[in-house]
Amino acid sequence: MLQHWFNWRTMVALVAICIVSGTIFYSQYLSGKIASDERHKVELWIEAQRTLLTPSDSVSFNLASKVSAENNDIPIIETDEKDTLSGNYRNLDSIKVKSDTNYLTRKLREFKRQNQPIEFVISEKPYVANRYYYGESALLNEVRYYPIVQLIIVALFIIVIVIAQRISYRSAQNQVWAGLAKETAHQLGTPVTSLQGWLEMLKDIPANEKIAPEIEKDINRLLLITDRFGKIGSQPVLEQKNIVAQARYMMDYIKKRAGGKVEFELDTHGKENITAMISPPLFDWVMENLLKNALDAMEGKGTLLITMEESASHLTIDVTDTGKGIAKSSFSKVFKPGFTTKKRGWGLGLTLSKRIIEQYHKGQLFVKWSEIGRGTTFRIVINK
Repeated sequence: MLQHWFNWRTMVALVAICIVSGTIFYSQYLSGKIASDERHKVELWIEAQRTLLTPSDSVSFNLASKVSAENNDIPIIETDEKDTLSGNYRNLDSIKVKSDTNYLTRKLREFKRQNQPIEFVISEKPYVANRYYYGESALLNEVRYYPIVQLIIVALFIIVIVIAQRISYRSAQNQVWAGLAKETAHQLGTPVTSLQGWLEMLKDIPANEKIAPEIEKDINRLLLITDRFGKIGSQPVLEQKNIVAQARYMMDYIKKRAGGKVEFELDTHGKENITAMISPPLFDWVMENLLKNALDAMEGKGTLLITMEESASHLTIDVTDTGKGIAKSSFSKVFKPGFTTKKRGWGLGLTLSKRIIEQYHKGQLFVKWSEIGRGTTFRIVINK
């Protein structure tokens, strides 16, 4: 799938590069041709101006007048042989010329950068001439800037395709995870039900008073796991629950399996009842994943702190450990399927946790802070 995705993206990129490159070369060819034609038009206009000054006959005068009138798109400024403005111009904004004394000077500098002037010699001795500086027409500018416009359009097109493809890929991936979770729950259901029956039989046999309760705890644990997996892919029912009690329950559960060298703290700023709409089994699963990851990062010793703060609109839960930390470059990677620093496991705990918080609870789960060798803080934000 990844190879297919890579090949697909490469093909789109190559097609886009070919389209843009071809357009750039062709537009450069067209702009060069238009620029040559425009220079020829300016030369004809200058010749027409010469004819209008000294007409030989009425036919020449009429033809020169027509050529002069047809130039309505190429801006022209006239100067003398020393580049002093004569005040004559063509196809420029007359209102700006009158209101801004430096307008013609600025346009003259611009035209000098764009094209070489065309000179009309009036007298050789003494040397007297008019120079005509001209700029680029609107058509030439449009042709030159067209590749940029097309590049933007192609880029937007590629972005839309990539986003659509990613959404489709994620949708398919989510369906796979949901199907896998439901199938796991279904497969666990039959043996767990059977174990419940065997447990009832063990309870009736004398001398099993100590064994049966422990087996019952493990069966209840399996039932909880089955219930959690069964809720993946379906819209869970959210209930108004006391988050403090939920967090304390999971902390006590993990504490029994952590050993004596790990200190657990729960800071709720003196509040014992902080409520929010949650799915209790799924929320407990998230807390369990975060606490287990914290224990793994601390490698059996350190401090694990759960901090809660609430406002009128949302609830914030921080899970902080004093473990080995996460590199900043891996902050986003930790939530991707398969990412793990442990020798065993599939790296799905944080992936599922993020999905539970963001898709089912409409909240956020992210790495708030982490530093190598000092620890990590994961933050949960739930809308109240």
